[in-house]
Amino acid sequence: MDLHFSLLTEYDIYLFRSGKHFKLYEKFGAHIVTDNGERGVYFSVWAPHAKDVFLMGDFNGWDKTQHRMYPRIDSSGIWEICLPNIGQGSLYKYSIHTKKGYILEKTDPFGFLWEVPPQTASIVWDMNYKWQDKNWLAQRKKKADKLQPMSVYEVHFGSWRRKLEEGNRSLTYIEAKEQLVPYVKEMGFTHIEFMPIMEHPYEPSWGYQVLGFFAPSSRFGTPQDFMSLVDAFHENNIGVILDWVPSHFPMDAHGLYNFDGTNIYEYPDPRKGYHPDWKSAIFDYGRPEVRSFLGSSAFFWLDKYHADGLRVDAVASMLYLDYSRKDGEWLRNRLGGNEHLEAVDFIRILNEAIGVEFPDTITIAEESTAWYGVSKPVWEGGLGFGQKWMMGWMHDTLSYFKRPTLYRPYHQNEITFSLQYAFSENFMLPLSHDEVVYGKGSLLTRMPGDEREKFYNLRAMLSFMYTHPGTRLLFMGCEFGQGGEWNFKEQLDWWLLLDSPNHLGVQTMIKDLNALTAKHGAFYEKTFSQEGFEWIAGDDTENSILLYVRKGNPKTPMLLVACNFSWKPQSGYGLGVPVAGTWREIYNSDDVRYNGSGAMKNGSVVSTKGDMHGKKDVIHIEIPALSVVIFEHGKKLNKV
Repeated sequence: MDLHFSLLTEYDIYLFRSGKHFKLYEKFGAHIVTDNGERGVYFSVWAPHAKDVFLMGDFNGWDKTQHRMYPRIDSSGIWEICLPNIGQGSLYKYSIHTKKGYILEKTDPFGFLWEVPPQTASIVWDMNYKWQDKNWLAQRKKKADKLQPMSVYEVHFGSWRRKLEEGNRSLTYIEAKEQLVPYVKEMGFTHIEFMPIMEHPYEPSWGYQVLGFFAPSSRFGTPQDFMSLVDAFHENNIGVILDWVPSHFPMDAHGLYNFDGTNIYEYPDPRKGYHPDWKSAIFDYGRPEVRSFLGSSAFFWLDKYHADGLRVDAVASMLYLDYSRKDGEWLRNRLGGNEHLEAVDFIRILNEAIGVEFPDTITIAEESTAWYGVSKPVWEGGLGFGQKWMMGWMHDTLSYFKRPTLYRPYHQNEITFSLQYAFSENFMLPLSHDEVVYGKGSLLTRMPGDEREKFYNLRAMLSFMYTHPGTRLLFMGCEFGQGGEWNFKEQLDWWLLLDSPNHLGVQTMIKDLNALTAKHGAFYEKTFSQEGFEWIAGDDTENSILLYVRKGNPKTPMLLVACNFSWKPQSGYGLGVPVAGTWREIYNSDDVRYNGSGAMKNGSVVSTKGDMHGKKDVIHIEIPALSVVIFEHGKKLNKV
C-alpha cells in the first residue's frame, strides 16, 4: 500500500484554503480505503506550523515517533499517511511535534467516533449505513415550500430517562428507539431537538463544550446506532433538529486549542479569541480553513445523519465583539464598530450554502438581541436563518405569569408586547432548558398560588404559547408539569404521572394542543405574517382578558382565542368578531380531561348584529378563570 496515498485533490486544497470546502469530512480524518487491492486506513490532518506529525495508536503501541506522516508539498499544512493492516475500531491520535520542542497528543478534529470520556482517543470507523427514510426525505422535499405545523420537543439525551436498575445509567441510542420515539409520536410533537449530541469531554456542560464536531457521543452508542435512531424518528414522521455549537470550544489539551503549538483554530488575541463566560476558545472566523472546518461540520450532520435542521447555539456571542466584555477587553472591527464582521460573513455564507445543498432543512438561531434580519434572506441583508428564538416573548411571558393574579392588571403590557414585533422575524417561542435550571425552578414551581392555582396558571400559559404566532419549543418534562428543577444527572420525574391527575392533565393537554395546532391551518399557514393574526382586544386590563383571531389561507376557517388570566370567571362576555356566523368551541384548558373544573362550556355560539370592539357582529361567551378557550368559525348566518 502506498503510504503517500491521498484522498485530497488540488481542487479540494483550493476550496479548503478558500474557506469554501464544506464536505471536508469526505477527505480529512481517518478513512478506510483500498489501494492496489490492499485495505488500509488513510489519515490526514491540518497542522500547518508543526515541525513533525506522527500517527500513534493501539496498532503501534502508542509510539509517538514510529509512523511519521507526510507533509504535502503544496504548503497547505496538511499531513497524510496511509497504513495497511489496520481498520475498523483501531484507536489513534496525532503526535504533533511543535517547533518549540514539545509534543502534543491530539484527538482527530474530524474523528467520526471517540472513546468514551474521560478517554480521549479517536476510533477508526466506517460511516456506511443503509437508510430507510426515503419516503420521509421525499415528503420533506415536497413540503419544503409551504409552512407546516412545527412543535418541537427539546431533549437532553442523557437525562430524559435512565436505567435506575442499572446504576442510573442513560439510555443508549438503540434503547431510545424503543422508548423516546414512541413517546414523542404519542405526544404529537412534529420535531425533536437534541441538545448537543456531539462528543464533549465535560458532561456538566450538557454538551455545549463540543470537541468532536463530527462524532455523536460514544456514551450512548456508535454512529450507526445514532443513525438508526434518526431513521426511527423519520419512520414515525418526526423531524430531528440538532443543537450545533460553532461559537466556541473548550481548551482541553487533546482538542483543537493550540493544535499544532499555535492558534490555528482560535484567534490568538484573548480579546477576540477567549470567551469569558464559558472560559473557552473562540473560532477564528476570518481564517478560511476554519470556515471550511465549521461549514463541513454543519453539512456533515445534515448529510451523513439526515438531520432536518440545526439549532445554532449562542449566535449573539458570535455577532458582537464586545459580547459579555467590558471596555478594554475587546477589539473593534476595521470600521470601528462592535460587530464581528468575520463571524457575520461566515454565518451568511453557511446559511446560503445550506440553502443550496439542503434546501428542505432549516437553521434556527438562538439570538437574543435586536440584530436586524436574523431570519431574513441574505439577499435582503439578513443572516439567512430560517427561524429565530423569540427570547423577548419567553422573558415577558414568564415574568407575567409568575405574578399573582391580583397584580396582573397593572402588567398586561408584558403579555401583549410581543405582538408588536412578532412578525419582524420568523420566530420560534422557546420554553427551553435554560428556563428550568440555575435555581429558577421548574415552570410549575414558578407559577403563583397553591398547587391548584399553579396548575391552572401552567395550563393557561402553555395554551397561550400554542396559540401565539410562531412555532414553539418545549423542554422535556414541561409537557407534564415537571415538579423539580432539571438535573442532568437524573431522569425526569416520571413518577408524577403514576397517580397525579394534575400532571396527567397537563400531559393530555399538550397532546391535544399538538394535535389541534397541526390540524388547523390557522395556527401555521400564516404564522410568520401579520395577515395571520388580528387583535380583537388586548386592553381589558381590569379582567386580564386577551382576545385575538388566528388566520390561515383564504379557505381555512378562522380561530378565535379567548384568554382569561385572572381568577375571575367571565360569563356572557361580549366581544366583536371579524365575520358573522357560528363560533364553535374546540378547546378549553379548563376541561376535565386536563383536571380542570369543566364548569363553563360554550358549544356553538351564533353571532348577532351589534357594535363591539369596532366590529358589526357580536358573540357572548363563557371564559373560565385562568383559562384559554379556542373557537372555530363556521358559516352559519347571524341570529336575527
